[in-house]
Amino acid sequence: MATIAHGTPEIAAEEVNYLNVEHGWKSWLFTTDHKRIAFLYLISITAMFFVGGTMAVLFRINLLEPEGIFSSETYNRLFSMHGIVMVFFFLVPSIPATLANFLIPIMIGAKDLAFPRINLLSWYLYVFGAIFTIYAVARGGVDTGWTFYAPYSSTYSNSYVLSAVMGVFVAGFSSILTGLNFIVTVHKMRAPGMTWSRLPLFVWSNYATGLLQVLGTPVLAISLTLIAFERVAHVGIFDPNIGGDPILFQHLFWFYSHPAVYIMILPGMGVISEIVACFSRKRVFGYNFVAFSSMAIAVLSFFVWGHHMFVTGEAMYTSVAFSFLSFMVAVPSAIKVFNWTATMYKGSVSFDTPMLYAFGFIGLFTIGGLTGLFLAALATDVATHGTYFIVAHFHYVMVGGMVMAFLGGLHYWWPKITGRLYPEAWAKFAALIIFIGFNLTFFPQFILGYLGMPRRIHAYPPEFQALNVLSTAGASILGIGYLIPMIYFAWSIRKGPKAPANPWGATGLEWEIQSPPTTYNFDETPIVTKEAYDYGPLEEVVG
Repeated sequence: MATIAHGTPEIAAEEVNYLNVEHGWKSWLFTTDHKRIAFLYLISITAMFFVGGTMAVLFRINLLEPEGIFSSETYNRLFSMHGIVMVFFFLVPSIPATLANFLIPIMIGAKDLAFPRINLLSWYLYVFGAIFTIYAVARGGVDTGWTFYAPYSSTYSNSYVLSAVMGVFVAGFSSILTGLNFIVTVHKMRAPGMTWSRLPLFVWSNYATGLLQVLGTPVLAISLTLIAFERVAHVGIFDPNIGGDPILFQHLFWFYSHPAVYIMILPGMGVISEIVACFSRKRVFGYNFVAFSSMAIAVLSFFVWGHHMFVTGEAMYTSVAFSFLSFMVAVPSAIKVFNWTATMYKGSVSFDTPMLYAFGFIGLFTIGGLTGLFLAALATDVATHGTYFIVAHFHYVMVGGMVMAFLGGLHYWWPKITGRLYPEAWAKFAALIIFIGFNLTFFPQFILGYLGMPRRIHAYPPEFQALNVLSTAGASILGIGYLIPMIYFAWSIRKGPKAPANPWGATGLEWEIQSPPTTYNFDETPIVTKEAYDYGPLEEVVG
């Protein structure tokens, strides 16, 4: 996408890269290096992923039998804490806090983010939020669902709602600070020649995500604060028995939580743009449309929260308006999918591991997006709202989309992050296992939802057992697929072959410095002279 006019900088022999640990653990806990902070986030987020995943395994085991294995109360706590941990402590921060934290300064030619100390503070806030949430898990969990629906959460639940609410509240400030850092960095710290039209699409998507984080997350904070206040002070805010309005909470919560869907998915779309361009050896088709579609998604996402409330009694004409807007927000997402496909058309496509994950993302996200149209339509949403159709749709977008993109991005930039290569054969095998396991897990849930199986229940009629057994078997395969990359990534850090600066022959400033990067990324400020994704005809792989 760009070159450094002064050539690739020579790295002084005495300068250490960010992975050097000779100064001990204190140098990590008090670091202001964006790359180290990204690595700290990666470790923390991975730990929370396995906490949430463990709960998913337990309630999928419960669903092997129609009458269930656990009590209804235990089941409620398992799926509630699974959702809380996965949404707020994995899906929301996963790509922005890790890959974007690592890459944005390098991609725009900066030596760090605009506010390095605030970046470190955001990680500490994430950890403190996670501790509050783990405390809630250890004491028995929360049974309100991940949505904390009032007035049950604010008055009647006897679970550890306050601890979980405090954890999500604190983690929300981590998200706000991260988004603020990205916005200011992109505006103020771009290298000479790095115009808005030359920004990598990964930067565009995370810039749009930063706007969502800064504008949307405070609404979640207000909602959770009101829950805590009503729970402690018994003031009528959401509980109708003491003068409150439970629908108010849904408006507040979904005003944040639908944009939050795009906080989760927009960074993944940026990852896919980078991967598709690299492994097709072409500039992204319709670069300007893809870039501005990210901004369109960010704007439109604030106007569609009401489609979560079609069955709550909102006015019919209000529902019609929200239905129309929900169809509209699908347009910029469709632009991205069509333009990725056009980029691959007549390109020199190679099937390396990152590209396999990109194919998985495009296929699974497209299914998730198309089934979302059923939920934007009033008649079909009313029929499927409380069923497993919703569960399947959400996971096709979030897991089939965001997690596939996250893994694709990790595989794509892992040689740059660590300076080491991973075993390609094992990586391709894991990508295949994850794709198969995911579809075995969640596609049967579309059928279950169509047949009318309610979500959030611990027991079900026997005629649904076969599909639930298939879904649980798929979850077992999916879990194995997730474990394999963790094993070979850990192996590669110490024993993997050393990676060249640009193993993929990719464009971009991050590929023009050594792997792993030095502490301050560049010895001298780069000057950008070329357009984004400036691939020559059948450009050969460097390295």
